[in-house]
Amino acid sequence: MNLQTVPPPATRRLPRAWRALLHVLLLQGLRPTRRPPPRNRWLDQQHGQALTPFVVHGARGQRLACWRAEPQGVSTEEPVPVVVAVHGWGSHAAMLSSLIVPLVGAGMAVVLFDAASHGDSSREAFSSLPRFAEDLAAVLEALRRFPALDTRRVGLLGHSLGGAAVLLHAARHGEVKCVASLSSFAHPQEVMERWLRAHRIPGRWIGAAILEHVQEVIGERFDHIAPERQMARIGCPVLVVHGAQDQTVPLSDALRLHEALPRGHGRLLIVDGDHDLRAPLVHRIDELVDFLGMHLGVRAAAALA
Repeated sequence: MNLQTVPPPATRRLPRAWRALLHVLLLQGLRPTRRPPPRNRWLDQQHGQALTPFVVHGARGQRLACWRAEPQGVSTEEPVPVVVAVHGWGSHAAMLSSLIVPLVGAGMAVVLFDAASHGDSSREAFSSLPRFAEDLAAVLEALRRFPALDTRRVGLLGHSLGGAAVLLHAARHGEVKCVASLSSFAHPQEVMERWLRAHRIPGRWIGAAILEHVQEVIGERFDHIAPERQMARIGCPVLVVHGAQDQTVPLSDALRLHEALPRGHGRLLIVDGDHDLRAPLVHRIDELVDFLGMHLGVRAAAALA
């Protein structure tokens, strides 16, 4: 059932005590699992690739733990393009660390970070797609500190909620050369509807009130931040990557995202795998690196050979 077709009772019509209880329960129920990152272990497993930690402070006061990796011999005289990678809900930067070596080997710097309330970054009352995008914007702004990084040649890569965040940022702010979105959903309301069904929460009244309240809390309407609604506003090439056996976000979401792109602005890469694409991408990494390298002005294919 699409809850948009049911007139949702505005949560402000609920008694104040019920609204307060609903708010507390939602903050608890939707809080991301804070998986402890493997600390420096993942930094030591990148085949000798050095990673430099740094910290970014965002407009909300959030403290973001970040890392950057650069090709050998990088200099301020010849700055290199950079790919900024965004992990998914309940994850952390280390989950994307397998991309560091192939991207750096192809001549691109890589920046990873823990979104607020994830990994080593500061905790907040709630996380959301807009907040992930705000964290990304803060990290992009901080790249100006590093003159060896060419901030005129920036690519974005994100997985799951991070994949939706890179699309939202590209649509609203532009100023990036390309975007690779992995395992992203098409519409956040459908994600919430699946969550309601999984928790056996009736959709017609209670579920509709929850959806309305979530939108009030995050300060955005689902329709306004839905990835499929953003695609037509993205002015750079987009690569949509999805697992054919994804049990978390159906493959049909990727098909919708690709269909929503302006003609000639992107492509769809379907891989043999589920929602976590780390293992499946091992066999298709050259296609991902080639896409990013081509649009960031490096000869990725030659570097990988």
